[in-house]
Amino acid sequence: MHGTEAVECEGSCLMSQTWTLLDTTEGQFTESWAFDGSSVGWEDLQIHAHRLRGGKRDGVDLISVQDGDFSWSVIPTRGMNLWKAQLADWSVGWNSPVQGPVHPHHVPVHEPSGLGWLDGFDELLARCGLESNGAPEFDEDGRLAYPLHGKISNIPASKVTVSVDGKNGSVSISGTVLESRFHFSKLQLETTLTSQRGVPTISIEDTISNLSASPAEAQMLYHLNLGDPVLDGGAQFNAPVKRLVPRNAHAASSLNSWNNYPAPQPGIEEQVYFMSMHADEKQKTLALLKNAHSTHGCCLRYDTTSLPYFSLWKNPPAFEDGYVPGLEPGTNFPTPRSFEGDHKRFIPLAPGEQAQLGFTLELLDSEEAISARDQEIATLQKEGATQVDAEPAADWCAD
Repeated sequence: MHGTEAVECEGSCLMSQTWTLLDTTEGQFTESWAFDGSSVGWEDLQIHAHRLRGGKRDGVDLISVQDGDFSWSVIPTRGMNLWKAQLADWSVGWNSPVQGPVHPHHVPVHEPSGLGWLDGFDELLARCGLESNGAPEFDEDGRLAYPLHGKISNIPASKVTVSVDGKNGSVSISGTVLESRFHFSKLQLETTLTSQRGVPTISIEDTISNLSASPAEAQMLYHLNLGDPVLDGGAQFNAPVKRLVPRNAHAASSLNSWNNYPAPQPGIEEQVYFMSMHADEKQKTLALLKNAHSTHGCCLRYDTTSLPYFSLWKNPPAFEDGYVPGLEPGTNFPTPRSFEGDHKRFIPLAPGEQAQLGFTLELLDSEEAISARDQEIATLQKEGATQVDAEPAADWCAD
């Protein structure tokens, strides 16, 4: 670990500093590290990096940021995913039966069923990609070609840095994750997660690069998963929807309540709805999940130019079995890779080319804040009505 920059500022001792915690190229690794923000005039800031021990989490590296009553944690070992967040006594995440974080060594991504990804599914935010991000797909001989949700969430980062800007009041965690295979694609994810002083918001900025000398295709889906107190019986999803399509007949059977969440129901089957969104003149849009009483909510803001599609996953079984919704902006829908490829839903990348994408997550803990987002959505909805397909659409749904 080493500090790379220090800039003096006027007034109190405010500085900008960057530390490298991991760099496999340089053979550099720091297992335990801590930073006290008082050295840059940020008294409420604490940052800790450490390696977890025991069980399936043994060897998982975790970096936690504490800014007053707001905190968030990143897992470099799991593709730089966002593990949890906390606002006062509100734990932002969900109750996964997996009880991670799980080291990728214990996640059989390529098991024959294609569903091994689920063995590590526990995060607040799991990225799905980069070569593929949808349902498992098999070749003509029945062998797995593309596993569920891709590989990026189960690849450890090769470089990790932490930056603190005391003058502008920001803290960032950055990482590099390489997804490559000999004779196949060579894709790289560079990500930066940032929060601002005193604001319960996390911004995620990702760059996907094609490091190969050959053209490549990439996909990304952000799988944001929420639980109590945002999720309860009567929780509601709100967004300025342009087109809404049920993924299959089961989802179509509940189309009249597609954006309402039921109380936990043991044994109930998941439902998925695909959509596109209205956006403002800069192609920005937002999506909101709020609880039944509008006391807690989470809002996503993103650019529809880079993330033109959105999937809402409703999984309402018993609480113990994973009562959770997925709010999922993406470059495509999470259907089999060949189906999405046939419909040109991917990022084409020339040799050396890059693509930027990401979103901002806002944690809302007041009726006033939630009402303000509802009003924003209503304004965008005025751009046009919602086209509702009563049945799965052949151009969007592979089932």
